[in-house]
Amino acid sequence: MTDDGRWVGLGDGVYARRHAELDQTLGLVVGAWRCLVIDTGRDEVHGAAFAAAIRELTPLPWEVLVTHAHWDHFFGTAAFTPCRVWAHPRCREAIAADAKAQRAEWTRHYREQSKPGFAADLAAARLELPTADVAERVELDLGGRSVVLCHPGRGHTAGDVVAHVPDARVVFAGDLVEQGAPPSAGPDAVPAEWPSTLDAVLALRPEVVVPGHGEPVDAEFVARQRDELRG
Repeated sequence: MTDDGRWVGLGDGVYARRHAELDQTLGLVVGAWRCLVIDTGRDEVHGAAFAAAIRELTPLPWEVLVTHAHWDHFFGTAAFTPCRVWAHPRCREAIAADAKAQRAEWTRHYREQSKPGFAADLAAARLELPTADVAERVELDLGGRSVVLCHPGRGHTAGDVVAHVPDARVVFAGDLVEQGAPPSAGPDAVPAEWPSTLDAVLALRPEVVVPGHGEPVDAEFVARQRDELRG
């Protein structure tokens, strides 16, 4: 079971994919040779629907970025492999350690919320671990366009990675930024460092920042969220 998504164009070959469930936002950046998929969704069915939507836009081979180690951002990865899957080393370690518990928690949640289809899809999803490290900074050449993957610091988790598209002045920020609700600070968050991490995101001088949940926002929105986190 999956929910219908819709594309939001952010520039030439730069897209956000919005989903009603969890108010989630995934991403796509297309170059001349390949494309970059940013997060893969809640489960393998959701990931396959995202992959099919991408194929309506481009036939190019893809690579994947997993922005952080929360289930709704990585359990769709098997729909895209085999391919290179980028993440921070701490993200990969957290997925390996915690994916089973996250799957159990959210499968139970969906059953309790009378969403058995979502529960079944999550229970059946194959787990694929990231295969390539973004310890600090990696520049990907997609063909006529570079995307910079970087770890701006700890915040929503200890292993957050953002994707900066310099020519479009877009940053895909994962759950370091959230629109429509306050940022989620779970047990793996690092609240004391989160504001300075957002300072590093803002230093990239984006015109558009794509959150992991909610609609794309501007730099002023991110600055306000940083100030709220700073308290």
